[in-house]
Amino acid sequence: MFAFSLTIFWGACLLFLVQPLIARFILPWFGGGPAVWTTCMLFFQVLLLGGYAYAHFSISRLTPRRQVITHLCLLALAVALLPITPGDQWKPTDGSHAAGHILLLLLACLGLPYLVLSATGPLLQAWFSKANPGVSPYRLYALSNVGSLLALLVYPFVLEPQLARQAQANWWSLGLALYAVLAGWCGYKVWKSAGSDAKAVATDDGDEAPTLTRKLLWFALPACGVMLLLAITNKLCQDIAVVPFLWVLPLSLYLLSFIISFDSPRWYHRGFWLPLLVGLLGAVMYNLYTAESHPNITPLAALYLGTMFVACMVCHGEVFRLRPGASRLTGYYLSISAGGAVG
Repeated sequence: MFAFSLTIFWGACLLFLVQPLIARFILPWFGGGPAVWTTCMLFFQVLLLGGYAYAHFSISRLTPRRQVITHLCLLALAVALLPITPGDQWKPTDGSHAAGHILLLLLACLGLPYLVLSATGPLLQAWFSKANPGVSPYRLYALSNVGSLLALLVYPFVLEPQLARQAQANWWSLGLALYAVLAGWCGYKVWKSAGSDAKAVATDDGDEAPTLTRKLLWFALPACGVMLLLAITNKLCQDIAVVPFLWVLPLSLYLLSFIISFDSPRWYHRGFWLPLLVGLLGAVMYNLYTAESHPNITPLAALYLGTMFVACMVCHGEVFRLRPGASRLTGYYLSISAGGAVG
């Protein structure tokens, strides 16, 4: 348990540390508007979807030992492509096609490392489930989001004030090398427990095949959460200022809703969260209708952030209620990631 927990936690930390880090590199190049962060979020969500798709393919099509070989080879290649620092050749010469330029830059500098890190959660949870039949792996997803949240909070308050951007990138590269070692440790455990390289057969844990409605909810509920996250972030940046903290704060609340929802079923009760959401949405609509030209932004920002958090609790709490058995885990996470990317 310790090896898988540590590797998942560290991978999630790296995954979310690099988001504000790379944004800080490119923000001055593209004018500093909130659209820069929205474009970065699109890249992160799509690459997350790619990582989850790779994990799903690996678990469903490859034997355990081939899964280990494939993942470690991709990690070795990602480490060989470091550092992630974008060079001056990526600076835009004009303001045209900024979104496409940002996406291409991120893909070239960060694509493979981010892809293999994105696969950590579902891939290692599936490995853990195979090594520990009957033990729910879903709390490891909560742990993954704890690592993500910690990284987001550490960056603006600890790393950014203390380290130059290049030093941050260098330390992140060392962190990725450490992650490769930890993943190798987990891979060694899977290799030993695999026994043989015979064709892997999915374990039947008694879970019924999900209905089409259930699959659509796996997709639609996370999409709603991401759309609301980006809308609130954009609104705050327009009304207050375009600063990394106002990107980090909504994203931290978004991750907190995942942590609470996936930690245990006891935290999400429809009778509490649904009426609270209805009341907050009513307050938001009232404020949008009656807002003056220069409203007091502090209580309004608190209202927006509170509404976003409660809405994400409802979306992610319902997604957790609809979770399948461990044998369908990677397909479940793939649907969640696809919804996030589309959102």
